[in-house]
Amino acid sequence: MQDITPASSVGASPFDGIRRTTPEGREYWSARDLMPLLGYDSWRRFADAIKRAKIAAHTSGRDVTSNFAGAVKISETKPAEDHHLSRFACYLIAMSGDPRKPEVAAALAYFAIRTREAETATSDLTQLSRRDILLMALEAEDRADQQQARAEVAERERDELAPVAGKFLDAEGDLSVRDAAQALTRAGVKVGQNRLFALLDERYGWIKRAVGDGRYRVIQSAIESGYMSVIPQSHYHPKTGVLVLDAPQPRVTPKGVQRILVDHGGAA
Repeated sequence: MQDITPASSVGASPFDGIRRTTPEGREYWSARDLMPLLGYDSWRRFADAIKRAKIAAHTSGRDVTSNFAGAVKISETKPAEDHHLSRFACYLIAMSGDPRKPEVAAALAYFAIRTREAETATSDLTQLSRRDILLMALEAEDRADQQQARAEVAERERDELAPVAGKFLDAEGDLSVRDAAQALTRAGVKVGQNRLFALLDERYGWIKRAVGDGRYRVIQSAIESGYMSVIPQSHYHPKTGVLVLDAPQPRVTPKGVQRILVDHGGAA
């Protein structure tokens, strides 16, 4: 049985207090412990954030299984779903949160510093001065400010496009690129699936074709702006039976369809 040992919590950060290590010295954070520190009050909402972070990890070429190890949280009532998260996984989850929340901003700064410490561990951590740490924290906060600015712009755009949605768009939920093309055509913007893929790539920069498999990947900023989303896809290998993660399916949100419709002057 794996022995789970809480890490030393000498530091003032609450994220240090929930950091744990295995007997082999591997550190991790329990998703159940992390959830309240990021301001989430329900596991369902936090599980959605974990799902988005997994997609981001897969898109960036990171191993999802090792960074988001499945686990079970033993409580006084009944066992509950949990994940043992790496530093990188925690950072991705924090990035998917609302940067205007102080809890999220604090997490971004903390895990940015932890990542930097790990990167320099092979050299000499004594060379990492207080000024270096402060600069890293400020850089993380600056990224959070940029995310907040993007969120505010997206909110204003959503308000501006709301009347358009009532006139042109009757679709509910996110659409595949094929269905989005059909919705746009019905609204007066004649575009096929292939042309819409090209528009999303070349004009809007919401997707990019991967070098390896040639499949389109959604850009994280397009997800954060609310224009695109993804659906994880997987299949079991026919010979080994191992679960294989496929490229996530790009989806266009109603807001994304509205944006394209406005840009191309769809019929009222």
